[in-house]
Amino acid sequence: EVQLQASGGGLVQAGGSLRLSCAASGFTFDDYAIGWFRQAPGKEREGVSCIPASGGSTSYLDSVKGRFTISRDNAKNTVYLQMNSLKPEDTAVYYCAADWGGWATCVLESPGYDYWGQGTQVTVSS
Repeated sequence: EVQLQASGGGLVQAGGSLRLSCAASGFTFDDYAIGWFRQAPGKEREGVSCIPASGGSTSYLDSVKGRFTISRDNAKNTVYLQMNSLKPEDTAVYYCAADWGGWATCVLESPGYDYWGQGTQVTVSS
């Protein structure tokens, strides 16, 4: 059974930090790019960051560049999203997803992703 388990969300004050984790199982993790997406109430889902299977060329939403860092540990089948200098506009449910074939590059468009996990809530208070 394919599973993507997102965790690490919570309530934090503006300027604070959180680290999200996405633990994968049930598929060959090393062959998949992993992406983080978020959806705030009343808004469309947007791609936040992604990391290719190779761990190489990562991508970020413009509004999180310089604040968020994505990384992966293939030995643990886990991807992390370190979020620093959080802002109230970062408040959303964050999801992780897996994209087969994203070896060298990855995309922030959700239709390209094969598997999705449940979300974890991130709330940033002002």
